[in-house]
Amino acid sequence: METQKDPVRGMQVAEETAAGQSEYKGKTYYFCNPGCKSKFDESPERYTGGSETQSDSA
Repeated sequence: METQKDPVRGMQVAEETAAGQSEYKGKTYYFCNPGCKSKFDESPERYTGGSETQSDSA
């Protein structure tokens, strides 16, 4: 059984039994519960190492 790390909680999740999945920038992410999927969908860069910080110093 293939497992992946839930990017929100850091738990190992079996792909076959994951509570949800989302694709972001060509990669599929798996979640331990629907709440984690919702948090990820609202702000995927926060959980994938991307920068979501906006600078107002323009």
